[in-house]
Amino acid sequence: MEKVTLHDKTFRLFIPNADIEKAIDAVAERLNKDYADATDEDPVILLCTLNGAVIYAAELLKRVNFPLVLKACKLSSYEGTASTGVVKTEVPLPKHLEGKRVLIVEDIVDTGTTIVAMMQQLKEHKVKDARVCTLLLKNEVYDKDVKLDYVAMEIPNRFIVGFGLDYNELGRNIKDIYVLDDSK
Repeated sequence: MEKVTLHDKTFRLFIPNADIEKAIDAVAERLNKDYADATDEDPVILLCTLNGAVIYAAELLKRVNFPLVLKACKLSSYEGTASTGVVKTEVPLPKHLEGKRVLIVEDIVDTGTTIVAMMQQLKEHKVKDARVCTLLLKNEVYDKDVKLDYVAMEIPNRFIVGFGLDYNELGRNIKDIYVLDDSK
């Protein structure tokens, strides 16, 4: 589909699924190398951020070959098409993270407000190591000091939907990524 309509907005095709899959393959290859030393006794905690990163995390799970434990949390700062700048914890970080290696799986990092809050919480949980793995990065607006260890794709500062990303909860199940069509 060239265009989709969600609620009151129209979006046009931006990143086809084949390009997304190639980018995920490249990230998974790096993860497999970097976490090759993980063991059943010391697995990596793959921390999926709900709801947007579910599809990305699922695709990574199919591709990685090291021992891991899947956990989830939900921190959000978006309403509609804009960030509120305030991070709300809707599903807290899991317990028993002390001394563990945590790989945060994000759908998108833009301003970085949410990722900074999550890293602070992980520090309070005394994790051994925390890394960030994001499908998408809006590099032109990211201005935080938190290192993003694995970035599948960089995109401009535009509002997008699909492949887990939503507009007021719709569009997550679209396999491609669409950008807001403001050509009208």
